[in-house]
Amino acid sequence: MEEELPALKNVVVKDTDEDDPPALSSQAIAALKEFLEEQSQSLANHETEETKPESEVALVTEDWRLSQFWYDPHTARTISQEVVSLCTASHYRVACIACPTLYAYLKKLDPTISVRLLEYDKRFDQYGSDFTFYDYNQPEDFLSELKHNYQVVIADPPYLSKECLEKVAQTISFLAHPEESFLLLLTGEVQTDRAVELLGLRPCNFRPQHSSKLGNEFRLFTNYDPLERLGGWVQDK
Repeated sequence: MEEELPALKNVVVKDTDEDDPPALSSQAIAALKEFLEEQSQSLANHETEETKPESEVALVTEDWRLSQFWYDPHTARTISQEVVSLCTASHYRVACIACPTLYAYLKKLDPTISVRLLEYDKRFDQYGSDFTFYDYNQPEDFLSELKHNYQVVIADPPYLSKECLEKVAQTISFLAHPEESFLLLLTGEVQTDRAVELLGLRPCNFRPQHSSKLGNEFRLFTNYDPLERLGGWVQDK
């Protein structure tokens, strides 16, 4: 069904000479411009849905009150592919702490991978037994069966504070397998020294990005050298 132009109230046609084409008033031009912009945006949104790459994943809406900022698709795919590569040779179990974007992309890349999401937002209980409620203020308040049970642990602390990172570091240590564990931490660059001090992590050259443009620079830290992947570790000057 074709769209009708909006009703243009108080449209006034300017006086013109007999030979000149009729001209719309400024109010009519503004209304018409707004209508065309709305139609263009509607078409763009439709095309985005139609052409969305299959590798992208549908996510729930960010809740900024919970300091939720989802990664952009490139970041989510890159880090998920790194985790899958770590799990390829062995049946590693993966824990995602406060990073539901990565959980969703990991399950998209490899539905068979064993991933547990620890998250405060109870909307994610839609993931069933893969979901565990997590409050970073209670860093070790979990079932004992989770202790030292994960060979890959990924964390994205919700806040860029010393206290938050310290408590999330406790959770990481609680979950990580004591003999074999790969740790990945996504947080602000301002936390670099603390990431080294608390967990012995080093920054990678790969720079995480978010769909919402944030003012803080973010880094990805690991406890292992990813070599050619993730751009490798940042080399000391």
